[in-house]
Amino acid sequence: MRWWKVAGLAGLAGVAATGVVLARQERRRRAYTPEEIRERLHARVAEADTPGTAAPSQD
Repeated sequence: MRWWKVAGLAGLAGVAATGVVLARQERRRRAYTPEEIRERLHARVAEADTPGTAAPSQD
């Protein structure tokens, strides 16, 4: 088998694997209900508002 065939097959396998990973992430993201998303966002905002957890300023 020639090297360019091997490289082509490896590239095709890489593209297929990337597609599988992206599809899995999208399915996981869409599994949340709107209420769950709202609750998570509220929790993140509350966490960011607590004193002492602010990011250092970049002045």
